[in-house]
Amino acid sequence: MYDYVIVGAGSAGCVLAARLSEDPDCQVCLLEAGPPDSADNIHIPMAFGKLFKTQYDWDFSTAPEPFCDRRRIYLPRGRTLGGSSSMNAMIYMRGNRADYDGWREGGATGWGYDDVLPYFKRAEDNERGASEYHGAGGPLTVSESRSRNEMSLAFVEAGKAAGYAENPDFNGAEQEGFGVYQLTQRGGRRCSAAVAYLHPALERPNLHVETRVQAHRVLFDGTRAVGVAGERFGEPLEYRAHGEVLVCAGAYNSPHLLMLSGIGPAEHLMLREIEPLVDLPVGQNLQDHPTAGGSWTTSLPVSLLVAVLPDSMHQHLEDFMQNGHGPLTSNIGESGGFLRTRADLPAPDIQFHAVPVMFIDEGLSDPPDHGFVASACVIKPQSRGSVTLASNEPTAKPVIHHNYYAAEEDMRAQVEGLRVLLELTRTAELRPYCEAPHMAPESDDDETLRAHIRANCQTIYHPAGTCAIGSVVDPELRVQGVEGLRVVDASVMPSVVRGNTNAPTIMIAEKASDLIRGRTAPTEVGATA
Repeated sequence: MYDYVIVGAGSAGCVLAARLSEDPDCQVCLLEAGPPDSADNIHIPMAFGKLFKTQYDWDFSTAPEPFCDRRRIYLPRGRTLGGSSSMNAMIYMRGNRADYDGWREGGATGWGYDDVLPYFKRAEDNERGASEYHGAGGPLTVSESRSRNEMSLAFVEAGKAAGYAENPDFNGAEQEGFGVYQLTQRGGRRCSAAVAYLHPALERPNLHVETRVQAHRVLFDGTRAVGVAGERFGEPLEYRAHGEVLVCAGAYNSPHLLMLSGIGPAEHLMLREIEPLVDLPVGQNLQDHPTAGGSWTTSLPVSLLVAVLPDSMHQHLEDFMQNGHGPLTSNIGESGGFLRTRADLPAPDIQFHAVPVMFIDEGLSDPPDHGFVASACVIKPQSRGSVTLASNEPTAKPVIHHNYYAAEEDMRAQVEGLRVLLELTRTAELRPYCEAPHMAPESDDDETLRAHIRANCQTIYHPAGTCAIGSVVDPELRVQGVEGLRVVDASVMPSVVRGNTNAPTIMIAEKASDLIRGRTAPTEVGATA
């Protein structure tokens, strides 16, 4: 029997486990379906692509996407301590003030920008130090890139040459402009939510971490959540909570678990032979950031490929192990930028990611040569998808329909973003690294760009919205219609933020830990408690 049972040791679950177990009289159980985060490839930043389609990856895919030539699009998600923060590109990005103020204006009381900024700062230990927008001394180390490949820097210079501002801090006063991303790294190594929050708390006798446990359903006594049922290696297990059950399984798995537990669209559940407990639009409102770009080869031997070539591999490995520097510290997407494709937009709708290596086929294929990859990402999508059940078998993967580009506005923004990207590759600053197209549009007319997008679109891995505040949970993240059950992860976002979602998910869990404990927002930001 525990006070809290947390399902999912990802970015949110690690934060909750650490924060709730600060009270020595509180017994906390954290369940994770995957193994511990002990693999070297988790902690070597550049190696995260080697985790794809392994035991550390849920290895999801979309259903055939109707606006992307009926392609199934690969959706990697972390399945280990730290969750996707143990296999992401480590970009520290909060989103835009307009995102959170939009949540508040839509009814998510207490989630405006001024409400959440103290939680971002409490989590953060920025190596630049504390400031109006940043915290120091928190668990999550935020660092400068230690790779800074010359192609990544050239992308920033290309943006400036094209007339866009340079932005040294995308999380400061303004989001727009071009710059090098800050990263969740510590000493050149990955600083996942597990590294930042969970590992320092593991010695607490009141924190119990159970790996390789796949949750099957939430247990109820009437309409009160009282525990979680699951299994490990075929052995049925139950974990009881006399306080609360906290679902932190992510935008795909959290709605999946709720629906298996009888919380979701009643008609859909009955078709899957599950008795509905509460009729809620669980799994609806799915949002993500689709991205499309291109790849180019260069005769200059300067890409991250040097880190794995036999004649230089030992040198770079030694530099990484001894100094925490060099190409192995690269997060792959080293630089980028934000812009508006229309002057009347209130905030950016496109984000760029510049990659100084031929990271192709979602990183599953070897780089064929030295080269450069960049993409434009739609960060204020209007398209909506869904997560539904394939069956009532708990181990069946969810059915995921993203409906990328179902909204014409998303395709329009993607076309304009891709057109700007092609212009950047033709600047004097970037042209030496984009000598020959490898997989790039043949021209920048609308028809060619739309065809290229449909054939090559991928996700930038930011699913959100499937247990949204207002429709599924209340502003305190309590599931409506039941007691003792909350959802705490990116699925509660009413709309996905304009940018990478790991830092916002950690913020959500920081705030949730205070909501659960009945605490008010921190007044001294940047503190560790």
